[in-house]
Amino acid sequence: MSTIEQLLKRIEFLRNEMTKVALKKGFTSRESIMISQELDKLLNLYDSIQRKEVNKKKK
Repeated sequence: MSTIEQLLKRIEFLRNEMTKVALKKGFTSRESIMISQELDKLLNLYDSIQRKEVNKKKK
């Protein structure tokens, strides 16, 4: 499995986990916020990787 595939699987897992935790404990619970922050980091990483790929193809 490629790094991108692993990253996308982790992103999907965290999205589902964040929703589950937020509905159970509240959207502003400490756990919801921690998951959201990790998810944000991974989404930023994914975006960065995608931009690099696009730039490689342009050259």
